[in-house]
Amino acid sequence: MTAEGFLAGRRLQMARGVLLQCVMGGYPAARFYGSDDGDLALVADSQQVHRLPWSDTPRALAICAADEIDGQPCSLSTRAQLKAVLARYAERGLAPVVATELEFYVFAHNPDPGQPFLPPAGLDGRREQGFSAFSVSSNNGLRPFFAEVRACMAALGLPLDTVMHEMGVSQFEINLLHGDALLLADQTFLFKHLLKEVALKHGLTVVCMAKPLAHAAGSSMHIHQSVVDVRSGRNVFNDTDDQPTAAFRHFIGGQQACLADFTALFAPNVNAYQRLFHPYASPNNACWSHDNRAAGLRIPASVPQARRVENRLPGADANPYLAIAASLAAGLYGIEHALEPTPALQGEIEVPDSLALPDTLQSALRRLGRSARARELFGQPFIEGFIASKTLELTSFLDEITPWERRVLGSQI
Repeated sequence: MTAEGFLAGRRLQMARGVLLQCVMGGYPAARFYGSDDGDLALVADSQQVHRLPWSDTPRALAICAADEIDGQPCSLSTRAQLKAVLARYAERGLAPVVATELEFYVFAHNPDPGQPFLPPAGLDGRREQGFSAFSVSSNNGLRPFFAEVRACMAALGLPLDTVMHEMGVSQFEINLLHGDALLLADQTFLFKHLLKEVALKHGLTVVCMAKPLAHAAGSSMHIHQSVVDVRSGRNVFNDTDDQPTAAFRHFIGGQQACLADFTALFAPNVNAYQRLFHPYASPNNACWSHDNRAAGLRIPASVPQARRVENRLPGADANPYLAIAASLAAGLYGIEHALEPTPALQGEIEVPDSLALPDTLQSALRRLGRSARARELFGQPFIEGFIASKTLELTSFLDEITPWERRVLGSQI
């Protein structure tokens, strides 16, 4: 929209079906979004209108609510789903506090998707070799890129907590500062958009796939969660004696009860299960543990006042609005139903069958489709529409024959 039209308050409308558009560009059957495919109104959030600092031509981006024409939130909108979950917390006088950790790879320009990703050349002309986790010098060849990333984050008001080199070749992690859940979802979305745009300016490719390289670490989007009492500002996971509360246990119990049903919401693409299939630091389970990265639900080491639950299931490819909504909805479900968690596991974790999660997109979508709990928390139209869109993507993937199949099976009798 032109700046003049936006400032004049002109309404922008969009076909309802766009909210179910799949990654290849197609749509499921019209019955999933309304056979007339009527319009939605895109209503800009006045706190989320940003001049884009990387754009040479003056441009701005406005994060919008997708509302029905009568002003009601559209149930197919993941941002609306998150707002609905937060409203349920507010009815109890509670407010979640969230932080996201986003991992991503920075690769050289890659115009041919048939070729593997390669790390970019450094200042010495060489490509990074081996693992450089937490190295203080490993990203020196990317100094101009990261300098502009930091400058753009500051311009967009995205508070940077930490940045580090992760375990993969040219893999990095940036942590956003904890805060309001909707704000953190907006900031995570903006940050991913920023990364892609700044990388293009520097002749680089930023990839937020869950598993872009074989034999290398996957990329996650861990979600740290606590809940505060709105009136007192107190973390309800911690009592006055600095001990864990019943609400803390019940929150974990809710996560354990829902994670298997909600796996497709945290791991929405076929590639996500490449990451989860290799479980080190990407645990495909609903176990919980104190400071153990093999557990899907980790309680990080912290002072008691910062007691929180880290959901380690989502990958970097997850929709931040939907992943945060699903995780918080699961925790609130546990609080509302006083669900007790299993005992915490430590050391080498052997996952019981009851805490194992779906390990393919096919099985995750089947589990989601059978879940009365998912329909209760997110509504039948959203769950059915999500499954329909993701089934299109899965079918498209299964219609292709991979190089592995040609290489290994092509010579078989």
